Amino acid sequence: MAKTILIVEDEQNIVDILSFNLSREGYQTLEALDGPTGLQLALEQNPDLILLDLMLPGMDGFEVCRRVRESGSSTPILMLTAREEEADKVLGLELGADDYITKPFSVRELLARVKANIRRVSMAANANQEAAPAAKPDGDTLRLGRVSIDRSRATVSKDGQPLDLTQREYDLICFLAAQPGKVFSREALMEHVWNYEGYVGDVRAVDVAVRRLREKIEDDPASPRFIVTKRGMGYFFAG
Repeated sequence: MAKTILIVEDEQNIVDILSFNLSREGYQTLEALDGPTGLQLALEQNPDLILLDLMLPGMDGFEVCRRVRESGSSTPILMLTAREEEADKVLGLELGADDYITKPFSVRELLARVKANIRRVSMAANANQEAAPAAKPDGDTLRLGRVSIDRSRATVSKDGQPLDLTQREYDLICFLAAQPGKVFSREALMEHVWNYEGYVGDVRAVDVAVRRLREKIEDDPASPRFIVTKRGMGYFFAG
């Protein structure tokens, strides 16, 4: 079945270009030219991915993103923005967007990101379906000091207490914890966790994801003991 992409963008020419190119790649599209309509379609139609502009009439992209996430939806959100201010991009990520792409962008790059995010969700869903429900105790659990990752249930616990992680946060800690002590650059994490092959663009999405993960897993996020920074190199799991 074809995947459905919701395009929330107030410039009709951009909507037309995106819809045409996505359709050529085999995707179905839904379109909204304002924030309220985009939010309604996101909640009612449950698309496989949302392309969300920041500057929208009626309700801006930040508010649409916030409300989609408050509804419990984990649909990947890729923000489209003409803004260069870092604070706006970081705010979008902190509200739950998976990534952003700055206008003007190449259709090829956007399609690559769409495909990567949909593939990531599909891989996670398949992994959950294939997990053996009657696995032996500790058979599929990664224990690293005070942190335990139960891959059969896709859950993470600290001191025996489950943590409320997003899919991206879960993917990130699983990847780092599987190789404790090994340092991964932001570019490497973009490739392995975000599924962006050969990624050489903006990597601030990694820093935001790490910060959000630290807020949930660390005793003191300002002095992390689990997800540690190796200055000038990247991040590693210390356990």
